[in-house]
Order: sequence, then C-alpha cells, then structure tokens
Amino acid sequence: MKRWKKLLLVLLFAVLLSQLPFAYRRYKLGRLHSAIQALNSQRTAATNDSAFAEYKGVVHVHSFLGGHSNGNFEDIIAAAKSNQLNFVVLTEHTSEDFNTAAMTLKGMHAGILFVNGNEAGATNADRLLLLPGDESASGTKLTTQDIISNAKSRGSLALVAYPQDFKSWGANGYDGVEVYNVYTNARQIKPLVMFFDGLWTFGSFPDLLFANFYRRPGENLQKWDEAITSTGRKLVAVAGNDAHANVGISLNDSSGKTLLGLQLDPYERSFHLVRVHILIPKDQPLSSETLLKALADGHCFMGFDLFGDTAGFSFSGSNGMDNRIQGDEIELKKEVRLTASTPVTSRIVLLKDGKPIQDESGTKGREFVVNEKGTYRVEIYLPQLPQPVSDQPWIISNPIYVR
Repeated sequence: MKRWKKLLLVLLFAVLLSQLPFAYRRYKLGRLHSAIQALNSQRTAATNDSAFAEYKGVVHVHSFLGGHSNGNFEDIIAAAKSNQLNFVVLTEHTSEDFNTAAMTLKGMHAGILFVNGNEAGATNADRLLLLPGDESASGTKLTTQDIISNAKSRGSLALVAYPQDFKSWGANGYDGVEVYNVYTNARQIKPLVMFFDGLWTFGSFPDLLFANFYRRPGENLQKWDEAITSTGRKLVAVAGNDAHANVGISLNDSSGKTLLGLQLDPYERSFHLVRVHILIPKDQPLSSETLLKALADGHCFMGFDLFGDTAGFSFSGSNGMDNRIQGDEIELKKEVRLTASTPVTSRIVLLKDGKPIQDESGTKGREFVVNEKGTYRVEIYLPQLPQPVSDQPWIISNPIYVR
C-alpha cells in the first residue's frame, strides 16, 4: 500500500476515534430524552395552595430594539405561544435616542401578558433589570444607586442582573437578584466541543444540548443568600433566559431576506429551558400589576422545565396560626412546619441561610419542622434522570423567612 494511502487511513481512523466521545454524548442525550418523557407521564395533579393560581413565563428577553438582537415581535409572540407561556418580561437594552421600554411589547398579545422592562447599565458596569422600564434609565452617567432610586420613585422593580459581576451590594432599595442566567451559564461552553456536539445532536435533540453545560449557579446563589443576611430584607430570586435570538449563521440577499440560515438560539428554544412560575391569588386576574406584585413578594419559583414540567410545585409554612407561601415572612411560635410538594418523585433539599440542613430522596412531599429563625428555601433534584442533569437543581424556590 502506498504511503499516502496509509497516512490517509491513519487520519481517517484518528478522525473516527475523535468522534467517539460525541457519539456517546449523543447517546446519553437520547437516554435523557426518553427519561424526561417517562417522568412527565408520571406527574400527579398540581398541589399548589388552593388560594393561588400558577402562571409560567420567562424573564429577561430582548428584541431588535436595543441592539444585540435580530429578533422581532412576531418571533417572540409565536415562541411564547408555542411554549404555552402566560407571560413574557422584556428587558430591552436602553438607548440614548429613544425609549425602548415604551416601544417594546406590553399588555396582552395572543392571550399572553407582556411587561415592558429595561436592562440598564451603571457607570461601574453594574447591570439591573427594571420592571417596568422607563426612559430615565438610559443616562450614561447614572450610578447603580441612581438607577435603583429612579426605579423606586416611579414604582418599578429593580433586580440585580449578572450578580457574579455586580459591585454595589451595599446599594439601597434593589428588590431581588437574577441568580440564574442562561447566557452566563453558556459562557463556559468550549466552541469546538459544542460544534461537534451540534453535529451529532442538533438534528434530534437541539434543546437538550443545554444539558451538557447547565450547572447550578452556586456563586450567585451564595451572593443572594449573603445579600439577604446582610440587608435583613426580603429579596426575590429569578431566573433569566437572556434571550436574544442572535446566535447562528445566515446568508441574506440585498434586501436583508434570509436565503439560508441556521438559528442556534431561537426564542422558541430559549423559552423552553428555564421559566419563572408566578403565584397570584385566584381572586385576582393576571395583569402587569399582579405579576409585578407577585415578583416583589417573592411568590414565585424557578423551574428548569426542559427536564420536566415543574408546574404544581409548592413550598409553604405554618406556625399553627398562620399559613404562608414562599416569599413570605412567618413568626416563629415554638416551631414552624415547612412543606414542600412536587409533581413527581424527587430529592428535596432544605437550606437555611444558604446552607443545606436536610436532604430527603424518593418523595413527592416532605414536611420539615424548624425551631430556629432563619431564611429557609428548598432545591429540588431529579436523581432518576441520567447525569449530569441528576446532579443539578430542577427547581429552586424562593425563601420563607422565619422571624
């Protein structure tokens, strides 16, 4: 055999050998897909407190208005419909030339509630999500405290975005923390690895590529827990999709029409990964006002619905006289009974002031008796799913504050 043929065979063998890990990862995602389908078939009826209705949606979404995105309103509405969302919170980048919050989607469209927010940047590069947004957030010389104070003066919520980079934890008045962000999580992706993962998996399980890089936001959860302790205030935690629909390649004609393209992060996919589930009293309608009040009260939880429908999860507390849900304060009277319920068998981890104190597996519900003041929340895991998903949170609740 000629030498060049031998070299070609060696090269071909090396290429095939290099693809074995990606073929195996594709096989594992196929197993995960089957396991998720089986999990969803085992769901029981929702067990949320009967006084509250649950609504699911996404927070931190961008359109073409503030740059960094090519997404249009029709795309966003269609993606929300296909995901059967109840609400979408837009957080348009600000502009010196026009009010992006006033120009974006707001109110009801196709039966879905849209809230017109902003993502605002401070002089020290801090970022905040303002709900709803306003043109006052577009100044180039605003400090973090300026942005928060302006938001509070007009009745808006101010949430810390990208907490791993946030510097102004001593600022007064912010309402919560975006403890999980899809974009931040995705920054750990190795492009070459993702390229080959995509070649093997994109055609079959494009959404589940997320499973290869999803990780518990440990650093951000710690910063949130510490901020609650240091301020002594209630601070809501939310997950951000940071949806831009701006990753991909395309071939366009002179008019801008796409002739050929591949969109890696369409809104439809981004909206499937993680959602915020809001609890609103049943005697009140879903509106911008009731949605933002539920967020401010912490009456919500984060659900990584890609790995199984999280609707129906509940976390409540009782001291024998008063009953409260996540986000609420409750007085310690000898003891408080905290109850977590999930729609499928799971592992329930109770945390006090950010530290795990009890861990229960193989259950759809667990009552924890606590007799110390503190900030209590739960994280829910699905050990029956294949790794690495089984080791990452499926649900992250907001706390119950035992005072």
